[in-house]
Amino acid sequence: MDLDATDRAILRILMEDARTPFSEIARRIDMSSATVHDRVGRMEDAGVIEGYHAHVDPREVGLGTSALVGFRVKQGREKEALQQLRDIDGVQEINLTTGEWDVMLRVYAEDTDALRELMFDHIAELDGFSRSQTMVILGTEYDDPVLPIREPDDED
Repeated sequence: MDLDATDRAILRILMEDARTPFSEIARRIDMSSATVHDRVGRMEDAGVIEGYHAHVDPREVGLGTSALVGFRVKQGREKEALQQLRDIDGVQEINLTTGEWDVMLRVYAEDTDALRELMFDHIAELDGFSRSQTMVILGTEYDDPVLPIREPDDED
């Protein structure tokens, strides 16, 4: 789907606050609510907008420890390992990467004991697991859920 400047403006508003009413979006971009509704619907149907989420502080829900895990997978076992990772509680993000690690995970746990259990009793036991490196996140200084969507004239 080709996004015009209006679509991009709508996306920026929704990324900052997904609960913004269509009437408020319409007022801010000088357009009718019905048109905003139609545009958002088209972007949802096209997969540009994948969903709406509340940004929750993990610490406030008992997940005080987070880590990045570099993970090696035995050749030929990638698909199976990736599917198994999706089913493990605490695995929040799975990224395929280049370099030393085949996969980079973001995981959350209650504390370091729970993180150790997650790593040794779940992830290390996966079929296809080769090795990993766990880097505990000591703090997050910046986490912006708003993507830097460029205007069409800014593109090369």
